[in-house]
Amino acid sequence: MTQAERDSNLMVVAAVVGYANSHGISAVEAFDMLRKYNVLALIRENYETLHTQSLDESVGFAEDVIARMTA
Repeated sequence: MTQAERDSNLMVVAAVVGYANSHGISAVEAFDMLRKYNVLALIRENYETLHTQSLDESVGFAEDVIARMTA
């Protein structure tokens, strides 16, 4: 596993945990929600941009994607 893969996995975990905390749901529920809206893949696809930001940005990214898809 490359460093970029490890870092993108860390971003995914941060997004799941942060989303769960922000919305008062379990990590499993957050994971399911992010997977349903393809956010996990999008985080990995946008690694080059997201890795220059704080881990909190992955939570904001997830919230933005879900908000657009559910509007």
